[in-house]
Amino acid sequence: MTASPQSAQPPHAKPKVEANIGEAFWRKGPNDTLPPPDAVGPYMRNRPLPAPRVEGRKAWIIGSGIAGLAAAFYMIRDGRMKGEDITILDTMDIAGGSLDGAGDAEQGYIIRGGREMNWNYDHFWDLFQDVPALELPEGYSVLDEYRLVNDNDPNWSKSRLMHKQGQIRDFSTLGLSKAHQWELIKLLLKRKEDLDDVTIEEYFGESFFETNFWFLWRSMFAFQTWQSLLEMKLYMHRFLDAIDGLTDMSALVFPKYNQYDSFVTPLVRMLKDKGVQVRFDTRAYDLDFAERDGQRTVTAIRCKAGGADETIALGPDDLIFALTGSMTEGAAYGDMDTVPVLERENSEPGEGSDWTLWKNLASKSPVFGKPEKFYGDVARSTWESATLTCRPSPFVDKLKELSVNDPYSGKTVTGGVITFTDSSWVLSFTCNRQPHFPGQPDDVLVLWVYALLMDKDGDHVKKPMPACTGREILTELCYHLGIVDQIDEIAAATKVRLALMPYITAEFMPRAAGDRPRVVPEGCTNLALLGQFVETSNDIIFTMECSVRTARIGVYTLLDLPKQVADISPTQYDIRNLLKAARALNNNEPFLGERLLHRLLGKTYYAHILPPLPDKDATREHAETELSALLGKGSQAAGAALTWLEQLRDSLKKRSKPQ
Repeated sequence: MTASPQSAQPPHAKPKVEANIGEAFWRKGPNDTLPPPDAVGPYMRNRPLPAPRVEGRKAWIIGSGIAGLAAAFYMIRDGRMKGEDITILDTMDIAGGSLDGAGDAEQGYIIRGGREMNWNYDHFWDLFQDVPALELPEGYSVLDEYRLVNDNDPNWSKSRLMHKQGQIRDFSTLGLSKAHQWELIKLLLKRKEDLDDVTIEEYFGESFFETNFWFLWRSMFAFQTWQSLLEMKLYMHRFLDAIDGLTDMSALVFPKYNQYDSFVTPLVRMLKDKGVQVRFDTRAYDLDFAERDGQRTVTAIRCKAGGADETIALGPDDLIFALTGSMTEGAAYGDMDTVPVLERENSEPGEGSDWTLWKNLASKSPVFGKPEKFYGDVARSTWESATLTCRPSPFVDKLKELSVNDPYSGKTVTGGVITFTDSSWVLSFTCNRQPHFPGQPDDVLVLWVYALLMDKDGDHVKKPMPACTGREILTELCYHLGIVDQIDEIAAATKVRLALMPYITAEFMPRAAGDRPRVVPEGCTNLALLGQFVETSNDIIFTMECSVRTARIGVYTLLDLPKQVADISPTQYDIRNLLKAARALNNNEPFLGERLLHRLLGKTYYAHILPPLPDKDATREHAETELSALLGKGSQAAGAALTWLEQLRDSLKKRSKPQ
C-alpha cells in the first residue's frame, strides 16, 4: 500500500516562539500550521491554552519599566498565572523605568525623554488593547483612548526644520542626491551579518550628513554618526512604510498625555488589581546558578534591599525575568540655576549601577553578551534634555507661529520635534498636546528640549550644553528662535529642569553578533532577559515595542506556551510602500522607471498601487526617455522595448474584457 503525500509528511515540529521571517523562504504546506512568521492581525491574537499549572511556581521580575510590566501582563493574560505569584523588584521608588513624567507647575515638570510611535507597534498595541483606559469609562482600553485622540487630531509639522534664527528651512523633500539615494538603497540590500561593528560615518560620504534626510533622521531617532550602521539599517526596514511621512512627521501618532500617565499609570493599576507585588528600593546585582549537562538554572537572586544585602532563594519551578542595562541610569539633574554634575566614569559605571547585574552575568558565560560594548564610552552615548514649564511670554507667542494648532487648544501643537539645522548642539524642541499632565493649569505649557552633541560650544552661549544652567539653555533656544533679545521676560515666565543622561543612546553603540544576549540565553531554563540590550530577530531598539516584544518572547518561552511571537510587520515587503519610499528618496520626483510602470499598469486593476505622477503625464515620449536612460542614451532598443510593453498591456486589456 502506497502512503499518501499527506501521511508521508514528517510529524509537526514544535514552532519557535520567536519568529524570524529572514531565516528562509516561507510557503504553505501541510505541516505549516502557523501563518507566515511576520503575519499580524486578529488571527495572531488567539489566547493559547495555558501550560499545566505548576503548584507553588513564583515569578520574579527585575525592573519595573515597560518590559518588566509587560512580562507580568503576559504571564497573567496568556500564561494564566495568578498576579499574587508575581513580584517586581526595582531600584527606584516608582514604577515605569525610563517612561517617566513628574513634577508640578510650581516646581516645574520633568520628562527625561519622549516616545514617537506608529501604527505597526503590533505587540505594544496587543498589550494595551486589554489594559483598561486611563480616563474613558469601564469597557474601554488604552488603545481605544489612543485611537480616539489620534483619529480626530492628525499629527503633522509645519516647522520641522529651522535655521537662521527663527526661519523655517525648506523640508519638503529629503534633499538626497542620486549618490545619496544609492547609498541608502545599498544599505537596505546589505546582509545584517556584514555590518558587525560598522559605524554610520564609516559608510556614508561626508555630504550625506548635510542632507535634510540626515537632519530629520538623527533628530527624530537620536542617531549619532559614530553609532551602529546595523541599527540604522534595521530602522529603515522597520519604518519603510513611514518614510514618505518622515519630512512632516505625519507618519507618527502621540498619546494625549506624557508617557508615564498615558501608559505606566493604567498598566500598573491593572497589575496591582490582579495582585502583582512591587518591591521598591531593591537592587538585584547578581544571580546564583546551578549548572548541569550544559543547562543553567537560577537558584537565587542577590540584591540590596534598603541598602542591606539580601538573598532571595528561588524554588525549583520559579521563573526570573531581568532587565539588562539601563538607558537612564546615572542621570544627573539640574535646574534654572544649576548645572547637572555627571558622576559616571567613561569606562565603568560602578558597583551601585543598574549595569551591575548584566556585568556579573557576562562574567559567568559568553552567552550573556558583552555589556562593556554599550556602557564603555559615555562620551558617545550621552545627551541632555530640558523640560520647560511655561506661562505666557514672548516665547509662547513665537511657539504659536510655529504650531499647527493653538498650543492651548488641546490638539497637536508642533507635531513632533523642531530641529535647528545650524545649531552646533543639534538642538531640537517640541510641544505635544496640552495639557501634558493631568491637572496641569490651563495657562501652563510643558515643552521638551534636547540636543545631541555634548562637546560643542553653543552658537550664542559659548559653552557645551552639559556646562550650562537651565537659563543658559533657554537662552540658546531663544537665540535660534530669533527672540533672544526678550530672554529676561521669557525666563521670568519659565521654569527649566535638566536631565543629563550618560547612557541614553548606549543601545545604539556599534555592536557585533554575540554582544547582546538572546532573550532566553542558550542553556538557561528559567531566565529571560528583557529590554533594549537583548537580541531579537529583526526588530529595532529604543522603542516601547521592542521592550514589549522581549517580554512576550520570554514569557511564552519559559511558560512553554504554544504561541508564536510574530516578526515585525511585513509592510517592508509591500510593493506599495517600496514604490512610495522610492519616490520619497527621489525628493518626491518620479524615480527612474516609474513612468514605464504607469504606461504598463496605468489602465489596469493595479493602477492604484502607483504614486500619482506630479505632471499627470505618462506619454510615450517621457517613457521612452526613461527607457533610454535604463538601456543607455540613444539606444535603438528603447523604442522597440516600449512598443513591446504597450503590446503586452493591450493584450492584457483585451483578455480582461468579457467575451
